[in-house]
Amino acid sequence: MSLNSPLSAGVKSRFGGNGRTRSKIVAAVAVMSAVPFILSTFAASVTVGTGALTFGQGSQQAVACDSQVYVALAQEWYSAPTPTDATNGYFRVKSVTVSGVDLVACQKTKLRIRLIDNAGQEINLGPSAAKVLQMAIPTSDAPTSSSDAAALGLSYLTGPGDLISGVMSAAISLSTSGTSIYDGSVLSANSADVTFYIDPAATLINIDGASVGRTTVESVNNPSAMG
Repeated sequence: MSLNSPLSAGVKSRFGGNGRTRSKIVAAVAVMSAVPFILSTFAASVTVGTGALTFGQGSQQAVACDSQVYVALAQEWYSAPTPTDATNGYFRVKSVTVSGVDLVACQKTKLRIRLIDNAGQEINLGPSAAKVLQMAIPTSDAPTSSSDAAALGLSYLTGPGDLISGVMSAAISLSTSGTSIYDGSVLSANSADVTFYIDPAATLINIDGASVGRTTVESVNNPSAMG
């Protein structure tokens, strides 16, 4: 039964590669995600080029740490009844998962995600001017699963990359065991899932999946982890 989800059905990437070709986190990974899917997870294959990060207002610390990564969005129904339609609502973006992350190779880096609307504008992921969710890759040769937002350095950033302080509505999960959200493959420290939950309580940030045109992933240097 179709639920008319804004993220249902398959997605074909125009960025190169065949099937589920994996991609480099070199600069920004742009994933076309406007095609709907039914509950569960959406994923697409992407390939990016090399060079300095130029996406949006950018960052001068773009780095390459992993040659293989997938991106997936998950959704859930958000009820928004109106006086004339008690069943009104839409499919909100629940989470963004970066799968296949090599945590060992990516030590001393931070992972960032952004959502871009169909007009090319960055979507708010938190309060105020929060356009980016960021986490710090653990500095360990044997990282383990964690959902400790403080330990993983979960934070909001502005588009240009300035830190936004305050209470976090988002949550995070790093998984190094079990199976991948993306394709069911076995997780490990060298092929982990990092899931950013936009707003688990669904009280502040409810993004209509139909408004999402692209998802980007960036890896940048983590100066505080440099030894």
